[in-house]
Amino acid sequence: MRRVFLYAIVVITGMGCSLRVQADGPSDNQADNPRRVPAAGVQVPEADTAQLKTELTALQASIDKLAKQTDAKTQSLLPDVQIFAKAVRDAIAYEEFLSNDDIPRAKQLLKQGRERAEQLLAGNAPWAAQQGLVVRGYVSRLDGSVQPYGVVVPASYAAVSSDRVRMDLWLHGRGEDLNEIKFLTDRQKIAGEFTPADTIVLHPYGRYCNAFKLAGEVDVLEAMEAVKRQYRIDPDRIAVRGFSMGGAGVWHFAVHYADRFAAANPGAGFAETPDFLRVFQNETIEPTPYEAKLLHMYDCTDWAGNLFHCPTVAYSGEIDKQKQAADIMTVAMQGEGLELRHIIGAKAAHKYTPEGKQAVEEVLDSIMEVGRDRVPLNVHFTTYTLRYSRLAWVTVDAMGEHWRAAKVDGQLLAGSDVELKTENVTALTLAFAPGRCPVDVNRAVEVSVDGEVLTGPAAKSDRSWTCHLKKVNGMWQVGALADNDVRKRHDLQGPIDDAFLDAFMFVRPTGKFAQPAVEAWTKAEMARAIREWRKQFRGEARVKDDVDVTDSDIAAYHLVLWGDAGSNKLIGQVSGKLPIAWTSEGVKVGEQKYPADKHVLAMICPNPLNLKRYVVLNSGVTYREYDYLNNARQIPKLPDWAVIDTSTPPNGRHPGKIVAADFFDEAWKLK
Repeated sequence: MRRVFLYAIVVITGMGCSLRVQADGPSDNQADNPRRVPAAGVQVPEADTAQLKTELTALQASIDKLAKQTDAKTQSLLPDVQIFAKAVRDAIAYEEFLSNDDIPRAKQLLKQGRERAEQLLAGNAPWAAQQGLVVRGYVSRLDGSVQPYGVVVPASYAAVSSDRVRMDLWLHGRGEDLNEIKFLTDRQKIAGEFTPADTIVLHPYGRYCNAFKLAGEVDVLEAMEAVKRQYRIDPDRIAVRGFSMGGAGVWHFAVHYADRFAAANPGAGFAETPDFLRVFQNETIEPTPYEAKLLHMYDCTDWAGNLFHCPTVAYSGEIDKQKQAADIMTVAMQGEGLELRHIIGAKAAHKYTPEGKQAVEEVLDSIMEVGRDRVPLNVHFTTYTLRYSRLAWVTVDAMGEHWRAAKVDGQLLAGSDVELKTENVTALTLAFAPGRCPVDVNRAVEVSVDGEVLTGPAAKSDRSWTCHLKKVNGMWQVGALADNDVRKRHDLQGPIDDAFLDAFMFVRPTGKFAQPAVEAWTKAEMARAIREWRKQFRGEARVKDDVDVTDSDIAAYHLVLWGDAGSNKLIGQVSGKLPIAWTSEGVKVGEQKYPADKHVLAMICPNPLNLKRYVVLNSGVTYREYDYLNNARQIPKLPDWAVIDTSTPPNGRHPGKIVAADFFDEAWKLK
């Protein structure tokens, strides 16, 4: 029997302060000439520019001194200084002073950065023990960039205590003017919508304006880990909360990481793409077959059953168009036997009412007092991709087919045995950490899988237990999959955009292209990918010439190779080992051939030079300028491979004409 959350639509009267949001209008449905995001910066007077550069040079000199120090404490705190330099340096370099207010803000941030640098050079870091509003930073594994985050540290938090405290994540709304200068300034002046007692509130930046998906998703996870290193966080009392675009982020994290949070509190936002764009944007999408499958990645309605494990209370204004998100999730959850707690502010538009805030806080406080259930007796897990492969003690290791629902319903029986029912799953692992396994010690565990009864291993004396299961010729067996098989697995399952959720490197061709049209397209698209990564994800992509790539690079990074087999040394090395052939004659997909003079292959698959990493051909993040205009559109647009006709110029939606595209099968082969 599934646990059912009590259903209530609570209408809250009263008025409250509106949250700032930059919404899209009808003009943003015009794909031919999408407006620039972020907008062009304001003109900075020469005197101010000169002053900023002088102060930035001084701050950077102190940072360079700190970087030479080898003690672990200094290195762990150095990002807390670097965030100020990066914010101003990028605004100068890329003309991203997005308002006149950014100029005095930048001067103040450089002053604060110098103060911190001087303190750290003297062996002090008073901000690390500061209460109230604090900004800090970490180094991202994606591109080595320093990323900022804000924390609200309660007055009750004492550095000398050993008590662990509750943490709430607050995901911010859409703000196309939210450069790092504004973010750092706001996070030291505005506590945020909620500041619960005795709670640290984490405000991730999210790498700008992407609804906390893709690199924005990684930013939230990395910021969480940074806060856990710096503060005493109770891992069983973490809530994910947000409003507007942040509310959309909450739905995403709640369904994809349901076992990580004690509670979720989405406000407004969106929970899927097709219906939201129809209601909010008056746009009807017509996805291709592969685009329709890719919608499953972030359409939270498809994953609603996972909220069995994440108590959720939603908030909406009664007359807010974005109430659609909670309404459609209500229906999706009811289909899974769950009912959503939905609090509604009477007559309110896109904002919280005071009464609504109070009602939400009462529910959240009650949930957080109980905390997360680390070892649920029942697991109900749905996934569409091995990117999101685990929930509680169940990990899906292999699927019958990606982008079709894979489900595991697991139950720990009273007799210390396990019963599982699966769908579209071909291998899985059951695992309990030491001290957390409820089965009898030193007793073989009986595992029933889809009616087949198997004998699993006994639990160890430390009360840990792991059992691997796999299907062989349609029958379940106890045993793990071979580790060296070339197959889709967690973090190596595609699509193309998945390469940008871990450390990656762009590899620039230095050789001779066979076709002038391909050369022109490649150079333009690589330049665009580098530019847009910085603009939309706020980091500098690693870039190396093909002749300079080392064995350590191949070991450490997903390699994004630009060019063709003649122009890029590494494409030449791997071309004969890829699932699609690309020769001087053209691209060959099965029996279909595409002439070399105007066709390019974009693709992702395990790197033949290092099967633990991806190789990507000729693609950055696959959503483009038109999709920047509404966060619901910011989802992968290409599958595992695509053949692109370069005679059709790239635009704000496509890199050229997509003449063929599809996913590989579970063994990374053509279907």
